[in-house]
Amino acid sequence: MHTIHRPLPLRFLRRGALLTALLSPVAAAPAGAGILDDVPDIKAVTDYQPKIPLRVYSADKVLIGEFGAERREFVPIAKIPALMKAAVLSIEDARFYDHGGIDWIRALGAAKANLSGSFRQGGSTITMQVARNFFLTRDKTLPRKLTEVALAYKIEEALSKDQILEVYMNQIYLGQRAYGFSSAARTYFGKGLDQLSLAEMAMLAGLPQNPSRHNPVANPERAQARQRIVLRRMFELKHITESQYRRALAETLVVRRDGGGPLPGAEYVAEIARQAAYARFGQAAYERGYSVTTTVLAAEQRAAYEGVRKSAIAYDRRHGYRGPEDRITLPKESQARQEAIAEALQKRPAVDGFTPAVVLAASPKRVKVALRDGDIIDITGAGLALAAPALPANAKAGLRLSAGAVVRISSTGKSWAISQVPQVAAAFVALDAQTGAYRAMVGGFDYGLQKFNHVTQAWRQPGSAIKPFVYSAALERGFFPGTQILDEPIDFSAEPAYANWSPRNDHGGFEGPITVRYALAHSKNVPAVRLLRTLEMDYTRDFLTRFGFDAARQPRTLSLALGTGTVTPLQLAGAYAVVANGGYRVEPWLVTGILDREGKPVFEAKRPAALGDAARVLDARNAFITDSMLRDVTRYGTGAETVRQLKRGDIAGKTGTTSNAVDGWFAGYGGKVVAVAWMGYDEPRSLGSHEYGATVAMPAWIDYMRVALAKVPERAPLVPEGVVRSGEDWVYAEFAEQATGQEAPPPPVQDAGAAPAGVQLP
Repeated sequence: MHTIHRPLPLRFLRRGALLTALLSPVAAAPAGAGILDDVPDIKAVTDYQPKIPLRVYSADKVLIGEFGAERREFVPIAKIPALMKAAVLSIEDARFYDHGGIDWIRALGAAKANLSGSFRQGGSTITMQVARNFFLTRDKTLPRKLTEVALAYKIEEALSKDQILEVYMNQIYLGQRAYGFSSAARTYFGKGLDQLSLAEMAMLAGLPQNPSRHNPVANPERAQARQRIVLRRMFELKHITESQYRRALAETLVVRRDGGGPLPGAEYVAEIARQAAYARFGQAAYERGYSVTTTVLAAEQRAAYEGVRKSAIAYDRRHGYRGPEDRITLPKESQARQEAIAEALQKRPAVDGFTPAVVLAASPKRVKVALRDGDIIDITGAGLALAAPALPANAKAGLRLSAGAVVRISSTGKSWAISQVPQVAAAFVALDAQTGAYRAMVGGFDYGLQKFNHVTQAWRQPGSAIKPFVYSAALERGFFPGTQILDEPIDFSAEPAYANWSPRNDHGGFEGPITVRYALAHSKNVPAVRLLRTLEMDYTRDFLTRFGFDAARQPRTLSLALGTGTVTPLQLAGAYAVVANGGYRVEPWLVTGILDREGKPVFEAKRPAALGDAARVLDARNAFITDSMLRDVTRYGTGAETVRQLKRGDIAGKTGTTSNAVDGWFAGYGGKVVAVAWMGYDEPRSLGSHEYGATVAMPAWIDYMRVALAKVPERAPLVPEGVVRSGEDWVYAEFAEQATGQEAPPPPVQDAGAAPAGVQLP
């Protein structure tokens, strides 16, 4: 136990002359008699409630989001390592456990320096720093200093030494938005306090004096110099041995330059979790230390984010350089020029991986750019590839790079390259097909650039990605994968509603009679339209609602078969999940639970029940046959690249490209994971004449699935009862004889009373 000295009577504090000499950095100021009569209440310290931000975690406990003005983690004094406390006390208040709030020995030394005219030394103890941090400014005036002393005595009288130190070590600001030593440990080193080395502890202990000056990210040399002072003091005070001291001095520290923040690329996930917490707790959600756990997995989320960015950047590069983002006039005078550059770059939105810069000089072989911090970078060779058309002297005025052009540059690891932020939008979502739990979600190319979540909010035409569900509807009317459909132009001369419409195939010409299976695998448009003509329009639209589609958003025209209705990527993922899991609807869900600052549950989500009859929306036979056709899309159809890349036999999915390539999709599943990738422009326009779902969306899907299925064994489909082989394909048992032609079936019910030419009715 440490002895706590009784505080000095307040009458001593009113002796202005003495206190002026001892404590004031402005010693000539008059004593402030009466200042101490209005000392603030110290309830904020005695009833300490630190503002701890809301934190969002992945299912595997990786931080993916943080919301709050202060980055802080509260750690009880008993759990703070002894060496960490010793490091802080050595440099900030060596006699902390021996004084009563004012270290008079240290104060006399400070007073001597102040009276000599230097006014640079202070005698503040940790208790006085607590008082100042909670209630006062840092102004060096006598009244403020007197109030600080009075508050220090009140705090010492109300709290134990350990309680004061606990408040201090959790409250103090240490740079990079980090408050408290635990938060600083994660911010600068990515570790918990109990994982720090002595050298790392000493560097953190050096921060309180001046978090900006001694910041190891911004000022590594000053930070190291301060660290060495801390280590020397610890050795002099016998908190560490000479060998510990020498090893710590020799240790090379690795400081995180990213600020130790959340996992990049999960901002859209974190935002949904934030909304859930705010709806439950209001403003307190950002201050009381709540933590939200989600269903996403960190590795899969990272793969989805990187896959989306990689695909968008590759697409953007295929379509060439657009020119600089802006142009400014560069002043001739050096200081004015740097200020103009800093001001111009300050206005550019921050985008992960795309650093704004101003061109100082440009030629076909070299581009010199300046960054906001004044650094100058030369870009040569391969780094100029994208911008090559903008470098000749005769380049178009709007495209040409010249002094004053505002551009983006990206690091290639060892060098820099001229780049540009893609204008195209993209989205990705992955769900557990059995439970509906989110596995990953990326709502756009960059959250800092656009908060709009395309996964949940963007209603886009699905194109051919809708076809599997039209074929599924046909299965219930007696069609099967071996049904023959004519792939030839349709004559609409007798149908005024379609007089000006003539559907064409996206890939290749017409092939004559083909099977339903082949038509879906190769995404043939005309056969899909012919098939829809044999079905009741209302029946088909109503059938689509089984998969979660909104009937009101699907047209009452034959173009429905080509995906001219609208869906969201999340809705499409849910629809493919029905086929993937054997016929059950699952509801997407994200938040599994919320804990308070002590780690006690305050909310636990109700886990989805096992799939059962209540959730069944599709006959198991239908799901099996539809799945078998989607597997062929990835074996030899438009999605064959997925199997070639992933080398698995249980991949199923469908490409989707809308008219004029305005939207590109790939939707599918493998294992128990269903995922959808999309790309398009927010203001709808063509992606390009040679762009398809397979070129713009499928690559991101493959990149994600490569990670998601890395340790997942292949799943062979189980043949449900009531499905038999007829010829070379599957068919419902009751239609087996019809399918082989042994018995002529009655035609399905349809508006016209007869099948259109080119469809072999079952």
